[in-house]
Amino acid sequence: MLHDETGNRKITHLDSELERLKSQIQEMGQLVQNQLKKSILAITRLDKDIAREVIFQERRVNAEELKIDRDCENIMALFNPVAIDLRLVFATFKINSHLERIGDNAKGIARYAVEMERPYDPKLLEDLRIKKMYEVADSMIQDNLAAFAQSNGLLARTIFTKDVLMDEINKHSDIVLSEYLKTHPEESINALHMASVIHKLERIGDLNKNIAEEIIFFVEANVLKHVKEKI
Repeated sequence: MLHDETGNRKITHLDSELERLKSQIQEMGQLVQNQLKKSILAITRLDKDIAREVIFQERRVNAEELKIDRDCENIMALFNPVAIDLRLVFATFKINSHLERIGDNAKGIARYAVEMERPYDPKLLEDLRIKKMYEVADSMIQDNLAAFAQSNGLLARTIFTKDVLMDEINKHSDIVLSEYLKTHPEESINALHMASVIHKLERIGDLNKNIAEEIIFFVEANVLKHVKEKI
């Protein structure tokens, strides 16, 4: 690590590359955030044009993932980072993968909109709390991006409470769908699709939790997943 005569760390080529890496994660996060927003609009409004746009845009998500992965590999090969810089590269590599999988789930939701023949029952959507799940998922992505940019482990920890809410809504959805099918047996296909949408949103919550763990690892050198396994 290089320092100037005052003892402050000098800005090196490695520092510049790491900052660029963090900026790329912000762009990737905003991209999948937009994908998720459009997929929910498509499924709740039965807008097949928006759904097809989400599916088409998945190519861009995949391309961004590959680019960030290559940049991580290049930094490792050219600069041999250590300590917190090394943790940043490792965390970026994993966060990038989790964001891409969030994009995959958004695309999966959009596909159900393409396959739908008629809109979902608005009352069912309300009872399933689809809008609430989306809002929580969107805020999780937003908070993770801010926590990563600010190297803020405390903000990253707020994700865990939000994930508990996602799990609770997911569990309650089984009861809602079961009761709905008793009086609407002809809606079984749509109900199955909606169950899958709920599952994908819950999975997006899990992926955000994984991202938060990587941020805490980067900032604090604290590996939370081993603690969970021990518990």
